[in-house]
Amino acid sequence: MRAALLAEYRKLVSTRMWWLLLLVMVAYLGFVSAAVSATFVFVPEGSEAPLVGEDAARATYSLVNGVGYVFPLVIGSLAMTTEFRHKTITQSLLVEPDRTRFLLAKLLSVVPIGLVAGAVGVAATVAGGAPLLAIRGDGAYLGDGDVLAGLALGVVVVALWAVIGVAFGSILSNQVAAIVVILAFTQFVEPIARVVLSQVDALAGVASYLPGGAADSLIGASFLGSAGTVDLLPRWAAVLVLVGYVAVFAVIGRLTTLRRDVG
Repeated sequence: MRAALLAEYRKLVSTRMWWLLLLVMVAYLGFVSAAVSATFVFVPEGSEAPLVGEDAARATYSLVNGVGYVFPLVIGSLAMTTEFRHKTITQSLLVEPDRTRFLLAKLLSVVPIGLVAGAVGVAATVAGGAPLLAIRGDGAYLGDGDVLAGLALGVVVVALWAVIGVAFGSILSNQVAAIVVILAFTQFVEPIARVVLSQVDALAGVASYLPGGAADSLIGASFLGSAGTVDLLPRWAAVLVLVGYVAVFAVIGRLTTLRRDVG
């Protein structure tokens, strides 16, 4: 297992795509967090800010998941789909014929990259949002224990997204199709679904079980949730939901894509 894990990790870090995506992620999260924090601190005279104090800080920092989760998902999916796009899957399975072990190595090999992505993503979010919150708002709350816990769990969440991306790529091995589906789901389908579901009392709880809702629950804050439109799960339940997505996707991928003949 150790040899398979090292081989998959080396494959991933030998390409440029992952760190190029991280650069884009840093720039994007820095800009968005600055823009969102500005909406909290620059309000027209006589109007109330949508969020204030610690709620504003936690909502701003939660953007690492709220808008940033597309990047680790893409990185994870590329780790798997690149094998099929460049037809290296044959050589990979000749070296590691145990396909379950191959998939497990793929899933675990993205964890270090996911943690790095989480760390730089959280740093970019804080760098973009904290100055305005501290200078013009009620404070950046970077000494608050709950806020610091949310930042640390944001790193973990990003790593989990990378693992989910690998599992999803094992189902949809066409690289272009996988990226299109990820973009469509993260940028349109889930955000709209969470808002719509939250407006129906009987279905409001369902939104928390969607991947982004569960990840927000693990962080303990959400831009949508803090705005009062989405309920959050307990953290232990959020972990189970996210790990469940990994397990279900990986099992489906093992029984479909990785069961077929390749060549």
